[in-house]
Amino acid sequence: MSHIESAPPPHAGFRILDLFAGPGGLDVAAQVLGHQVTGIEWDDDACATREAAGMDTFHGDVRKYSASLFPHAQVLTGGPPCQTFTVAGHGAGRRALDHVLGYIDQLHAVVRRDDANWDDVSCTWREITEELERKAAKAEQVKVEKRKVDALRAVERKAIRKKLKERGRSQDKIDRVLKALRASRELAPGDDDLKDLVAQYNSLGVVLKNLKAELEDLGDERTGLVLQPLWWVIERCRRPGLKPFEAVILEQVPAVMPVWDRYTEVLATLGYGTRTQLMYTEAFGVPQTRKRAVLMARFGETDVPPVAETHERYRPRTSTAEGAKLWASEETVGDSTPKRAWVSMETALKKARTIASDLPDRPAFTVISNYGTGGDPGARGERDHDAPSATVTGKVSRNRLVHKDTKEDLPGECARFTFAEAGVLQTFPVAYPWSGKDKPQQIGNAVPPLLALHVLRHVLEPELSKEQARARLEQAVADLEAWQPGEPVKPREHGDWEGHPLTGK
Repeated sequence: MSHIESAPPPHAGFRILDLFAGPGGLDVAAQVLGHQVTGIEWDDDACATREAAGMDTFHGDVRKYSASLFPHAQVLTGGPPCQTFTVAGHGAGRRALDHVLGYIDQLHAVVRRDDANWDDVSCTWREITEELERKAAKAEQVKVEKRKVDALRAVERKAIRKKLKERGRSQDKIDRVLKALRASRELAPGDDDLKDLVAQYNSLGVVLKNLKAELEDLGDERTGLVLQPLWWVIERCRRPGLKPFEAVILEQVPAVMPVWDRYTEVLATLGYGTRTQLMYTEAFGVPQTRKRAVLMARFGETDVPPVAETHERYRPRTSTAEGAKLWASEETVGDSTPKRAWVSMETALKKARTIASDLPDRPAFTVISNYGTGGDPGARGERDHDAPSATVTGKVSRNRLVHKDTKEDLPGECARFTFAEAGVLQTFPVAYPWSGKDKPQQIGNAVPPLLALHVLRHVLEPELSKEQARARLEQAVADLEAWQPGEPVKPREHGDWEGHPLTGK
């Protein structure tokens, strides 16, 4: 019998440890489901929000903690930083991914050995972390040298500009020369008198290019963070005196899916049944289109079924004579139960106003994104009020709200989403107490609580029938929307173990 099969009933809850916990997207979902959750988070601003929301938190770098410090945690969750894998069309992202996959294989090789003991496993991890530390230290040295070369190139550009001005060149000519230099193009014959200066500038450019290539090869310091959840699972399974986590839930952007797929191979060796799933947030009632790569695992199981979608996926198309917008769903995931329509921005914000009457009441609007689309920075993405929001990012407060069909900015406070509204589009309760600095970044980086609610319920309560699960979700969604913060909880620091339920000290 697995740990999950012998788990307490839903109202008793699980003790969850959330790595890279952010402002509390998964935590608030776990809370309304009746689970106890503790997060580890290094960002001071996210910790300020967690404190105001009453979320139990350990402050600091996940790498400074370990699974052995929290022996009473039953479930591990997390979303490690992913920036290095999402460099679109850039070789650095691919190399970072390959490095991580190689480290996972290295860990798997020792974990699956019949004769491997804890010393062998921990030695392999130590070798990996020491290598990552060496690369990080070397990268810092290269960054210092790169800054010096950048400064020298700036001096050379100023010298070239000054020389051109002295010789009476027009501003247009000066701009074209400098643009050519930045693009590493050769100067026109009329610029031969600048050859010496340009030669020095170009030689620095070669040095800079080599330094950039070296940095890409060394990788980003954050690359190794994606290995942390796997190591915590391995430690709980292989270190003497510890018990395996009963379940594991990890999520990130789609670019991390190859990492999760490789994780499943190790987790299977450790005795877990697993499932990876690309989840479309609007297909779970989130008023926003966003894709998340999710890994789910249960100890002692042979498999984990996919999470069934409850809503249609959003796919805009124009197909009628009047050019009206229709929406079509792709293939469904899970059972064949009829699905609800996706949730629009208008619907979500209208419901939020029934809870917080001070939110702006806007006429029909269009959101014009701060980002370009199709590789064109000037082609701003647009979504009308009666559709789900585009992906909420850390730049959400820069999006413009205009009158639908006119492109005329809405007046005053209606011209931008408030922090509360941006949180609602992520399915945070309207009362969530965003605190600290850079609130838009906190909101954009967070796990949508409604998506987390679906995944947590699915993984931690597999014994429920379809009817029970549906009723459980409906009640949890209502509780999530009506959630109010409790008493603030000050984050603990590393070493402050006394009296904490997960540490047993």
